[in-house]
Amino acid sequence: MKKDIHPKLQTIIISCSCGKEFETVSVLKELHVDICSACHPFFTGKQKLIDTAGRVERFQSRYAKKAAPKVKQPRVVTIE
Repeated sequence: MKKDIHPKLQTIIISCSCGKEFETVSVLKELHVDICSACHPFFTGKQKLIDTAGRVERFQSRYAKKAAPKVKQPRVVTIE
């Protein structure tokens, strides 16, 4: 195996945007993440509310204006 071709491992601290910090080993000097197990909804059980109601209402109002295509009634001809 060749010597001095692998990067050096060092102990670093990973910091999350929520403020939680973790210690690990990496070749990077520092690491910042947006979400971690302390703030992710899957692990915490808390779900963040997203404005889906506003999107649904906007979708319904947009497409409520367009009525369903009218089906032509067959023409009935009476012979007398």
